Amino acid sequence: MKPLDWTVTARDGNARTGTLTTRRSVIETPVFMPVGTQGALKGIRFEWLEDEIDARIILGNTYHLFLRPGVETIIEFGGLHKFTSWNRSFLTDSGGFQVFSLTELRKLTEEGVEFRSHLDGSKRFLSPEVSMEVQAALGSEIVMVFDECPPGDAGYDATKASLDLTVRWAARSKARFDQLQAEGMDSGFKDPPADTGGSDLSGKQSLFGIIQGAGHLDLRKESLERTVEIGFDGYAIGGLSVGEEKSVMYEVLDFIAHKMPEDAPRYLMGVGTPEDLIEAVNAGVDMFDCVIPTRNGRTGSAFTSQGKLNIRNAKFATDDRPLDPDCSCSVCRRYSLGYLRHLYQAGEMNASIMISHHNVAFFMETMRRTREAIRAGGFQSFRKEFLDKLKANATGGV
Repeated sequence: MKPLDWTVTARDGNARTGTLTTRRSVIETPVFMPVGTQGALKGIRFEWLEDEIDARIILGNTYHLFLRPGVETIIEFGGLHKFTSWNRSFLTDSGGFQVFSLTELRKLTEEGVEFRSHLDGSKRFLSPEVSMEVQAALGSEIVMVFDECPPGDAGYDATKASLDLTVRWAARSKARFDQLQAEGMDSGFKDPPADTGGSDLSGKQSLFGIIQGAGHLDLRKESLERTVEIGFDGYAIGGLSVGEEKSVMYEVLDFIAHKMPEDAPRYLMGVGTPEDLIEAVNAGVDMFDCVIPTRNGRTGSAFTSQGKLNIRNAKFATDDRPLDPDCSCSVCRRYSLGYLRHLYQAGEMNASIMISHHNVAFFMETMRRTREAIRAGGFQSFRKEFLDKLKANATGGV
């Protein structure tokens, strides 16, 4: 039995729709996966995610959960799903990106990474094996290999060395992952599966490999080939949106995405803005995650069909329109720009909560409209109209 089922359902150029089925969810792609760093989306209750926004999969952050509350606590609860009460799918990252962002607090060796916790300074260690063990205990449906993420401006030789290490760590991740799956060491295996439409899926996990190579196209190709040779359930593009120019990111996506295996989901990690998502879908990507919707919501920035909007702008003080007239989320159906601005200026936490709610709903609705356009064979028209509207309002202001 398979832990994950993947089917491509429609194509329009390189853009494609698909169905990703896990033991807990049927996920339509292209999909945006909201980020729940600590096992929760900042400011958004799971009831809202399930009942209104209909998110089928969210992310958990292995690094942060490893440090707090700790693996032992989550095991005591019976896995991440029971601990958080999120009953749909989880994808957990490996902790690699967070560890490597601790530049001054880490020591990298072939074995793994020794680092000091940003919480209390205690010495901790992550390796491919430890990362697989932690993610097995979490019980997520999709597990990511432990990789090294070089900075966007890394030179060729440094990127090549990092790529080689990532491939070696990918093989070690796969070996330990396979052992754990055979032993059934996933606390989440014991949970009763949710309705997955009758698919014959095991209670185990799936593992995604990660392609690195920074902005060097030949290294991206080499990384892809060597990662596919190891063999994974899905493949991710890592190391983008980490400081490089946006044109470099788009060049890499256009070069590598459609070369990734047709019979596996393609995941772009940590990206991005609405226009980034549309351009990546155009290149052939299926899955996305980013903290942008809630991070921007907390600072009063809303994503809309008319472009990005800053609720702090004084011109909204008496504006009785919704955040986005084209949005049907509960915030836009009920509250005015003027009221939301008042809440934000008054320091009411509801302002950040409601703008974050709208932003996540907007990203999910953008993906729904994208899927419809691909199925109808009109993705390029949709893409042009969507991007033209954003560009027009970026210059004219919202």
